[in-house]
Amino acid sequence: MKLILAGIVLILIVETNAQWYKFPVEAAQGAGDMWRAYSDMREANWIGADKYFHARGNYDAAQRGSGGRWAAEVISDAREWVQEKMGHGAEDSEADQNANRWGREGRDPNHFRPAGLPGQY
Repeated sequence: MKLILAGIVLILIVETNAQWYKFPVEAAQGAGDMWRAYSDMREANWIGADKYFHARGNYDAAQRGSGGRWAAEVISDAREWVQEKMGHGAEDSEADQNANRWGREGRDPNHFRPAGLPGQY
């Protein structure tokens, strides 16, 4: 019975083209994308660029696949939770989350790009 159940599960996995083994790699790469966006934001130190870097980090991570999208969501939610607990405004946190979702949905992060931000970013 266990062998039949294992066979059915294996067939379902193969049939749905589930590539579960890629998830951890995508998640790690997505976390790297999020870190790169954060580092670029700190380096740029550009007023009004916060939402752009939120959207860009989430966009880059989501392009990796389901693992990257998952990592972007977990990191973004954790970052906003911490900032809320540190007393940052709820409106700013919600605006950041909107930019995060925008990027994760595969929409162009340049929508949030402030005028004059150097092209290297």
